[in-house]
Amino acid sequence: MCDAKILYCVFFFDCHQFFYRFFLDFICSIHQFQSIFVILKYIIMFEFDQYLGFLAFLTILTIGFWLMIFLLTFVIPYWLGGSLLEFIKEKRDAKKAKLNE
Repeated sequence: MCDAKILYCVFFFDCHQFFYRFFLDFICSIHQFQSIFVILKYIIMFEFDQYLGFLAFLTILTIGFWLMIFLLTFVIPYWLGGSLLEFIKEKRDAKKAKLNE
């Protein structure tokens, strides 16, 4: 059975009780750890390749976010405005051509 110090660390780490059962079973199985710092480091620490993958994910997410902002605020309104003006010019030219005949 786990001692009270480890259970206290689990409650301190996860007070929402969502992952409580997982962490309780996990920490009871590694009962040799005595401090929350070691427990948190053991559970959350990334490997170097995972860290690089996470950074790549954040980079791609950030680039996608700013690309969508750029497209929604500049490119799409410019494209729609230009096509609307072109449509109005074609209608006006068609109307002038019909009146000239």
